[in-house]
Amino acid sequence: MFAGHRIDLAHRRNDGIDVVLWWSPDDDSVAVEVLHLASDASFELAVERDRALDAFYHPFAYAARRSPELLEVAA
Repeated sequence: MFAGHRIDLAHRRNDGIDVVLWWSPDDDSVAVEVLHLASDASFELAVERDRALDAFYHPFAYAARRSPELLEVAA
């Protein structure tokens, strides 16, 4: 989804879900990547910079509002 150099701003793992908050200095964009470790399914969301921590701590709630089809990762 995103190309170029990215910096890992925050990373957490809980209950088999890995969440990474990425920042791209090339275009100053922010994204949250979610990986379900048991199934190796993942999704990534572009997020507004002022909502980055909300999306990082609550990626499924954020995805439900923006892209509900991505929630199959949690299944």
